[in-house]
Amino acid sequence: MANELWGPLAGLIGTWESGYDGLDVSFHNDEGKIAETIYREKTVFKPFGPIDNGDQCLYGLDYKTAAYRLDEDLPFHTELGYWMWDSTNRQVARCFVIPRAQALIAGATVEPDATSFRLESVLGSDTYGILSNKHIETIAHTTRFDVTISFTEDSFSYDETTIIEHKKYPTVIMHTDRNTLKLVNRET
Repeated sequence: MANELWGPLAGLIGTWESGYDGLDVSFHNDEGKIAETIYREKTVFKPFGPIDNGDQCLYGLDYKTAAYRLDEDLPFHTELGYWMWDSTNRQVARCFVIPRAQALIAGATVEPDATSFRLESVLGSDTYGILSNKHIETIAHTTRFDVTISFTEDSFSYDETTIIEHKKYPTVIMHTDRNTLKLVNRET
């Protein structure tokens, strides 16, 4: 498999794990305030492609991630999705769903050999946007998401911010997550 087909995503292929190095700063409904959660995480990126979409050719990684609080066996956060590379237009897109019935596509122009890049998503965008179920949209309006990714041969880091207009407790919340994961296995 020629890794150059996956452009900047090639370095993510594999299984990654962290210890309790992750930090989630978010609104905790049970406490009615912003609080911190330390977490461990496992993410698996599996390559696929090519996907021919008319005259567009995409290569991607399907991925699954799960984050666990201290001393808990069940994840408090999971994601399923795809990271896509369009070499002609130099576009990276991250498409994912979370089990609160929300979906998101974030993207940006990225150089093929980049080891660090930033993706963005904005509510109402026709390309890189955010969708929520009716309940979530009513109580906590998600308006923006951005994530900065960087990786080396054996580490993968992200720093992401989700902006939420919480309506039950009228405030704008900067929900942040950051973690550094280590490569466990390059084969998937």
